[in-house]
Amino acid sequence: MPEKKTIEARKDAREGKAPSTQAGEFVREEMDHIRQGKHGARSPEQAIAIGLSKARRAGVKLPPPKKGRVSQQTRAKAERDYSKGQSGNRSQPASKRSRSRTAVLKKESRAAASHRALSRHARSVARARKSRGTVGRSS
Repeated sequence: MPEKKTIEARKDAREGKAPSTQAGEFVREEMDHIRQGKHGARSPEQAIAIGLSKARRAGVKLPPPKKGRVSQQTRAKAERDYSKGQSGNRSQPASKRSRSRTAVLKKESRAAASHRALSRHARSVARARKSRGTVGRSS
């Protein structure tokens, strides 16, 4: 469940800000959770994916990635999250599944949200973007 400060994403939505800006609040919250030791992540990519998933489920109109950008499994999960968030039905997640997922994440490293890891990730993504020839918001 998103924290109160993450619901600021709704404020961003009312102000007409882009879905990626709204989702950024959820990703930031996820990084904070990892730094606080609530759980870990294998990589910065996983931490970002968790934040985006939460954003989609909270109703942020962030569409799933285009075909070919990510694995089919990731895309399918993003589609499920998106449809779940866009439908008004807000059911409670299964407690057993929720606990097991948290238990697995607790065993992961906290280094994924470190300044160094995020910096390395940003550089590698920028390098990949540059080699694709896409700059700025077009993708």
